[in-house]
Amino acid sequence: MGSSQDFKSIQENIQGALVATTRLTNQIAAEDINFQRTSNPDVEEQLDDTSTRLLTLATSLLKSSTKNTDIKAPKLEDGDDIDVQWSRVVDVVDTLLEKADTCLDEYTGVIKRKNAPTDQSGPAAKKFRSTILETSMRRANIAKPQDSFEVKPNNLDPPPWKPILTAKPHALVPLEDSLGTFNDENQTIQYKHPYETEILKLEYPDAVFEVREPIKYQPVETTAATFVDTFEGVLEMLEELKKATEIAVDTEHHDFRTYSGLLSLMQISTREKDWIVDTLQPWRHKLEVLNEVFADPKIVKVLHGSHMDIIWLQRDCGIYIVGLFDTYEAAVALQYPSRGLAYLLKRFVDFDADKKYQMADWRIRPIPEEMFYYARSDTHYLLYIYDMIRNELLKQSSEEPEQNLIRQVLDRSKETSLRRHETSLYDAESGQGPFGWYSMLIKHSAGRFSKEQFAVFRAVHKWRDEIARREDESIFYVMSNPTLFDIARRMPPDPKALHSLLGPTSPPVTKREAFNLYKIISKAKAEGATGPSVTEVFRSYAPSTIGVGEVAKSVFPRLKSNDGQVLDTRDLVSQSSRLWGEVPISSRWEESSNVEATREVKFELPWAKFVKSGKLLEEVAPKPQSATQEEVVPLEQKPNGTGPPADEQFTLKAGLKRIVPEVESESESESESESEEVEDTPPKPEHSSGASPGAEEIAVPDMDESEEEAKKRKRADKKARRRALKQTGKEIRRAKKLARRAKIAAANAAQAAEKEEGEEEEPFDYSKAKSVLKASGATNGAPQGKKFNPYGMTVEGPKPARKMHGEKPGKSHTFKK
Repeated sequence: MGSSQDFKSIQENIQGALVATTRLTNQIAAEDINFQRTSNPDVEEQLDDTSTRLLTLATSLLKSSTKNTDIKAPKLEDGDDIDVQWSRVVDVVDTLLEKADTCLDEYTGVIKRKNAPTDQSGPAAKKFRSTILETSMRRANIAKPQDSFEVKPNNLDPPPWKPILTAKPHALVPLEDSLGTFNDENQTIQYKHPYETEILKLEYPDAVFEVREPIKYQPVETTAATFVDTFEGVLEMLEELKKATEIAVDTEHHDFRTYSGLLSLMQISTREKDWIVDTLQPWRHKLEVLNEVFADPKIVKVLHGSHMDIIWLQRDCGIYIVGLFDTYEAAVALQYPSRGLAYLLKRFVDFDADKKYQMADWRIRPIPEEMFYYARSDTHYLLYIYDMIRNELLKQSSEEPEQNLIRQVLDRSKETSLRRHETSLYDAESGQGPFGWYSMLIKHSAGRFSKEQFAVFRAVHKWRDEIARREDESIFYVMSNPTLFDIARRMPPDPKALHSLLGPTSPPVTKREAFNLYKIISKAKAEGATGPSVTEVFRSYAPSTIGVGEVAKSVFPRLKSNDGQVLDTRDLVSQSSRLWGEVPISSRWEESSNVEATREVKFELPWAKFVKSGKLLEEVAPKPQSATQEEVVPLEQKPNGTGPPADEQFTLKAGLKRIVPEVESESESESESESEEVEDTPPKPEHSSGASPGAEEIAVPDMDESEEEAKKRKRADKKARRRALKQTGKEIRRAKKLARRAKIAAANAAQAAEKEEGEEEEPFDYSKAKSVLKASGATNGAPQGKKFNPYGMTVEGPKPARKMHGEKPGKSHTFKK
């Protein structure tokens, strides 16, 4: 990537694709998949194959993500394993996302990466025996320093956040006039940057645009850094800083035991001296006096990856930077293979930094020696790196704007120094914002929440944010995300169950509020039955991609504004259904007509095609009546004085195939053809000696062919044999069918000739005809064909349906005489 803008655009594209995919997945999960499975066997088969493939892929990804870690990856064999192993899956994903966030922060320079490449030889940095950061240094159990601040942070103040500085040194616009408000892109009122005018009109000193001999840094072993923990020490340091033309600045931050974060340490270096300033003192708000140097346009402030340092300084100390030079932007402009501070230290100083203190608790006082050395190294060499990288920028720059690298770096540094600290309210209804629940649902894909679970999730999320703001703790200290999702899924029925879900590692503030939390969960569970579902919320905030109404709302105004031909609404509606075919979907789109006409609508259900493809129905002409039938009794007459038989209970037999009565000499051959017709698989054709061997022989690959080519050839030959076998079976069945029809036609013709020679045909006597509903299974002694089984395989039909209830023969007595 050539620049940070390229990285930002790729990051936005990837994030947009992931969000769109997650939304689509949640929409699919909300649809009636079971209906699609039962109505279309092909869809069922495709869904099963896709589910198996996705589960296998997910298991492989989880296993790969847990390599070289203490986490054991869960194995997902079916859909139920996802619910059973959900907490373990969330742990793996959270760990992976934390690693990704750390890598991105290191890449962009937000976090100073301390591990440097070691491909060059040189003097090693100061080494310490310990290689693993102790838990006491990572999560120190100390008193919260913000409790002793003279100006305590207020996390309950409504936005907008107002800058805390009380004076404005080096001002072009007075402080009162520069603290105006404006509406941002979200139409939210925000305060302007106090030094916006000064930064935009800034002209960097001439020395920035001159190639000069780099000034070597002082040896660390022969110099010492000054720890500043009094306001008098700050004023002494300020006097020395005013004499400098360039200073290097860096900060250390803590965000686990505070809601908004704490600026814990500030490192400042000149060419001759280093200072470590304690920013956790009760008088920390007085550090705004440093604006006399930090806002001085004649002094260049060199930082690396100052994206967040700018925010922390103005939020906690009221310090603003005018005249920033960000070495991260310089590394981007020069297209270095890495942009981290560790790479620059190794490239220009040959210094290997220790990264284990990157996540240390910087509230610890007094600061351990190794952490003090780590903090000092961030700025001690930075001015020398600035000299080297500035000269390289000037040598590769030209007068053309596209090739003026030094000007590009300075402009981007100005943009970074214009960043402002902002606060936002917690939106419990929509879940929007940096601390809202909406982004968590998108990230963790919790589309399978029921309405009650969704209501509990939102209620617990809101409770966590309220407790964190009130106690000035981070939301993750109060309750982790896995615990939050676990409570929402299980919905504990009593306080004891809630305590078991919180676990022994929960902080005291959470256990103290557990009983109140249970009341909130019970109330949310009762109200959630009539509340919105996850799908409804996603659809309400996600851009609509389907629906005629939404399409019309977005398309019609543009068409009208272009004075073009506006399409009719019916042009946007499909005239056919993917499931039912050419069946009218709704009478809404039919043209109105005054003529009332009755039309018979006929369409085929999926089972109709199934039966037809199996060739199980066949219309056969009835056997003509003989000339010696009994005299017909008219229907209106009642022989023997009896009326029509009363309605009786009857049994509907399974769909029996009608057997046509044949001539006695042909009954045996016809029964054979009938039984052959309903066979599930066609008979294998017999090949003569002169037949082509291509349908039966397997081609042997040459010795030079690879194993993969041999497999492909075998599969092709197998498919060819199947097609030939299927075609031969069809031809045999077709020939038998034609022969049978010819015999029936001949028999009918013979019977017709006999009738013409005999007496005239008498009308059919319906009163003496046998009941069709009580017909026996066999006719004229002919063998009965196979019964139609909708759960069995047919000749050419689709995949049979599944037996849902497993009903056994003889167990049903619905109809009984």
